[in-house]
This record gives sequence, C-alpha cells and structure tokens, in this order.
Amino acid sequence: MSSSSFTRIVLRERPEAEIRDPGTFEIQTVPKDVLKVDAGEVVVQVTYISLDPAMRGWLKDRRSYVPPVQIGEVMRALGMGIVVEAGEGCKLTKGDVVSGTLGWTEFAVHKEKALQKITAPPGTTELDFLNTLGLIGMTAYFGLHDVGELKAGETLLVSGAAGAVGSLVCQLGKRAGAKVVALAGSDDKCAWLKNELGVDNAVGYLDVFFDNVGGEILDLALKRLNQNARIALCDSPTPRGLENYQNLISQRAKIQGFIVFDYASQFPKAIADLSAGIADGTIKRKFHIVEGLENAPKALLMLFSGDNTGKL
Repeated sequence: MSSSSFTRIVLRERPEAEIRDPGTFEIQTVPKDVLKVDAGEVVVQVTYISLDPAMRGWLKDRRSYVPPVQIGEVMRALGMGIVVEAGEGCKLTKGDVVSGTLGWTEFAVHKEKALQKITAPPGTTELDFLNTLGLIGMTAYFGLHDVGELKAGETLLVSGAAGAVGSLVCQLGKRAGAKVVALAGSDDKCAWLKNELGVDNAVGYLDVFFDNVGGEILDLALKRLNQNARIALCDSPTPRGLENYQNLISQRAKIQGFIVFDYASQFPKAIADLSAGIADGTIKRKFHIVEGLENAPKALLMLFSGDNTGKL
C-alpha cells in the first residue's frame, strides 16, 4: 500500500425512483491509517466488484433478506481481492485471493470468517467466482433445478436471458435436455444467445419459467403455461400488478420465490458440476468489465438499460 489514501463510494441518498448518477452515491477519499486490523481480521485490496440487479433493492429502506444499505455506508457489493495484511490468529496470509461482500472500496478490513479463499479448479479462473462459480452460478443452478425442477423434454422460458444469471440458466437448460426459449433486449443479444449458447427460438407453451425481470414479461408468461408449470421468481426489478395469475389455478401451476443463500450447504456440489462444464467447454461465460471504481455508479445503471451482455 504505497499511497497514503484510498477511494470508497458510499450511499449519499436513497433514490426515490431510479438510481441517479450523480446524486445517489458519493465518492470519498479516505486515509489508509483507518485500515487497522484486530485478531481474526485482514485488510483486503479489492480488485473486482460485482454489479448485480439486487443492488437496487438494497438501496430501499424496507424489509428484505438482507438489511438495506445505510446512508453514509460503503455501497454493498460482492467482490474479489487480495489479502495485503493479516491480523493475529488468521489462517489467511498476505497474497491470498479471497471473495466476499467487499463493497465499493479499494481497501477494506474484514473478518476472516466472512471471506472465502479462492482456489480456481482446473480449467477455470479466479474471476469465475464472481460469476459461474459464485452466487450468480448458485442462483441459476438451484433456481432451475431445485425450484424449477426442470426435466428433459420440457420447455424452459428465461427472461433477462443475456445477463449473467439468465445466460447460465439457458445453458443449464440445454444441458438438461430442455427446449430453451430466451427473452433478451436487443437483436444482438438474441443472436448471441442463439448462435453461441444454442437456445431455441420458437415460443410455445412452457413448463418452467426462470424470471429475472417480472412485470409485463411475467404476466405474458402466465398466459403460456402448460399444466403443472413452475415459475422460479429470481428478481422483479419492475413490479406491477398481474392480470393473468388465475392461469396458475387452471393449469395447476406454481410460482415460487427463492433466496440463493438457502442452498449454501449444497454449493460445493454445484461448483464441482459447473467447474466441469467450464473446463470441457459446455458452459460458456462472458464478462463485461468497466475499469475504475469511480465508474461504478454509472456502470450500475447499465444493468437496467440493457447495455451489458453477460456478467458485469
């Protein structure tokens, strides 16, 4: 740590509707002498932060599966970094690569037990732990297989299909022997999904819908349900009232929300399966990387305008 200060980004005000740049966040310069470790703590230099749709929900002052980010608090984010200092009693040592909820900051002090040491399986990279082998991959894997209960020969519909979760759900659906119908926001994204990931085009009646967007798309899907269809509700950044929900009754279908942390005990199984897919080329991934922490607020907006393809 050569410089005497570092940059972090905190929540300045809660957005009333959409996230504003500038306005919602504040960039701060902080002296490094605040980075003091106690026993069981480490200093992490953050190298990558994950930008995810769930961040919009974390800014709202309402009950959820995690507390909201507080005013003046470093913006919450999953991330990856390098241990640069370790306190007494730590098993982590200088130079270890770790992942965890690191936040929008260049450096941070964290409890060792809150971090995961990263060892990339053969054929994968450390960055995969912010995507296919991290919570993105776990969300896709368990949402599709445990909540959606997808079976070979069924039809799977995926909204937000060109995003990080959606693109992996499409591929897992094909691996499971399903017909995969993908919904995305541009012709280029649709071409990528078809030509690179091998999704099917035709829209018929569906057995499983993995929903990443909610709103009108969810309501449309409710019109196209097969009997005993299942809807895995991953995220609904555009909530609105549903008009076609009575089809759930007539088709004996179900809609189920889920939180990926509920499957934490099964993560190793999923990581092993997904790692094998990356290594043998049957699972592809795409990263969209924006350089510079100061650009995080602007880059976050890309998730809601459809300007990113793959993991941001």
